Amino acid sequence: MFPEIVQVAPNENYTVTVHFEDGKIVLYHVEPLLEKEIFQPLKDKNVFMNTCTIMNDTLAWDLSGNRDTRKCIDIDPETLYALQAIEDRIV
Repeated sequence: MFPEIVQVAPNENYTVTVHFEDGKIVLYHVEPLLEKEIFQPLKDKNVFMNTCTIMNDTLAWDLSGNRDTRKCIDIDPETLYALQAIEDRIV
């Protein structure tokens, strides 16, 4: 089991800063995925920035706006945790 994601912060350059409960911080690059059909809604920067949240215990975009876990785009938490940390762990 991976440490829980406690905060996500979308950035203007189509990256998301992801904070884990163990203090690890990673930067997830979304831009390479934007050409895939499932990620098309995120090309709209307002959607990317304003719907980014934590759902299903991971980074997600709440496209419906009503926390419906079946109508969101989410990223496998294993994929996120496997990324190299961008800063020293927070203690």
